[in-house]
Amino acid sequence: MSEASCHHQPLQAKRRRVGGLADTLRKTDAVTSELLSDVTGEACSRFRCIPRSEYSRRIERLIQSGAWTDAVLPLLELELPQWRIRRITYDEAEWHCALSRQRELPDWLDQSIEASHADLSLAILSAFVEVQRVSTLPAITSVPSVPRATIPLYAPMCCDNFA
Repeated sequence: MSEASCHHQPLQAKRRRVGGLADTLRKTDAVTSELLSDVTGEACSRFRCIPRSEYSRRIERLIQSGAWTDAVLPLLELELPQWRIRRITYDEAEWHCALSRQRELPDWLDQSIEASHADLSLAILSAFVEVQRVSTLPAITSVPSVPRATIPLYAPMCCDNFA
């Protein structure tokens, strides 16, 4: 892939693409090589831009062989190096996957990203895409910020009474 095609596109365009990809994953029953190709094309900038390394060739071989979960795990590691799988559970005919930046924190303190699906690979892939989607959202803080504007007529004044 050329250097020009590896440049980041505007955040809004990426947010739309990744949001559409999340919808596709929710509606999909099983992973296919075409689906993983769409995911790597839309949400995996590192995978597309790295030179043909042994690591990327390994992921491609796993995709070609249909080893979906085995392909998704190293893709997650490559694209989101700070994120790790915190929990994978199976409950009421669905797999639940939680990804976290800080697995060592207690569950109630951690801000993990969770997704679920009837297929294990799609649950992990859905959590991966959700992290990508959330990372493109603007940061919103709990404390409102005040724009820093200078007042041109500001003059310090002492108000103490020294009498």
